[in-house]
Order: sequence, then C-alpha cells, then structure tokens
Amino acid sequence: MLIPVRCFTCNKVIGNKWELYQEKLKQGKSNDQVFKELGLTRYCCKRMLMTHVDFIDQLLEYHTPSNN
Repeated sequence: MLIPVRCFTCNKVIGNKWELYQEKLKQGKSNDQVFKELGLTRYCCKRMLMTHVDFIDQLLEYHTPSNN
C-alpha cells in the first residue's frame, strides 16, 4: 500500500526516502550503496524500505465508483 511515514521501531522519518530509493535501485545500484547515500544506518529503517510491497495500483483495479 503506502510506505509508512515513520519506522515502526525507531520512529525515524523514512516516508520521504521511498521514491529516491526506488530510483537509485532502477539505476542498478546495490542496496548497500543506496542506504549509504540516503543516510540510513539502522537495520530497522532498512527493513522498512526493503520489505515494503507497493501494490496500490493493483488494488485500484478493483475499485468501483459509487453510483449516488
């Protein structure tokens, strides 16, 4: 769905790093390089970005507008 705004464990703001993280991965950089560039050192924050599954576009296919 949506990337969480803050890390669940340490409460650090990570939501603003999601798009940049995705762009750098598409450029062919490794996770370690990207995390260093983003300034993420804690495993909990890295976990939040690495394990996030963005499937909002797939869910929107099933949305039907209400007929009022």
